[in-house]
Amino acid sequence: MVEEILQDVRELMDKAIEALRRDLAGIRTGRASAAMLDHVKVDYYGTPTPLNQTASVSVPEPRLIVIKPWEAKVIPLIEKAILADKSLGLNPSNDGTVIRLPIPDLTEERRHQIAKIARQRGEEARVAVRHARREGIDLLEEAEKAGEISEDDSRHTKTAIQQLTDEYVGKVDETVKHKEAEIMEV
Repeated sequence: MVEEILQDVRELMDKAIEALRRDLAGIRTGRASAAMLDHVKVDYYGTPTPLNQTASVSVPEPRLIVIKPWEAKVIPLIEKAILADKSLGLNPSNDGTVIRLPIPDLTEERRHQIAKIARQRGEEARVAVRHARREGIDLLEEAEKAGEISEDDSRHTKTAIQQLTDEYVGKVDETVKHKEAEIMEV
């Protein structure tokens, strides 16, 4: 019972870290990354469809993203979706077959704004980790009331859950710190 609860808490915390990494991958740094476009949705036959399901996305140079749509008639829709996403701040250009997205240098002010967004995502991940801790403790208390585990086991497991929480909050902080350094890198 105790091991199951610890395993559940660990899985929830792993999911929080994974979600944070996915979020941070989509945040723009000074370099081109296909992950920057992961959240862009194209109005494909009336259905909002992820960009990577309508075209291939590649990064041939550090400051350029190339999008090759599978159908030429989708090019204006992809451009519209990219322009609509103001958080990207990119201007697409096309030659009739591919769309090129030059990645401009970030200003110091924009770098600070993006770093602030990364810190906010980190705080959301810390909240998710604490939520997983709360769920684990609630499960322990229910099991203790039901007589499935002893008071000592409950206390020791709560300590283990707190140690897990501290470990995962440290991972969140480390991940955000790494992303901030990447953002601030000129």
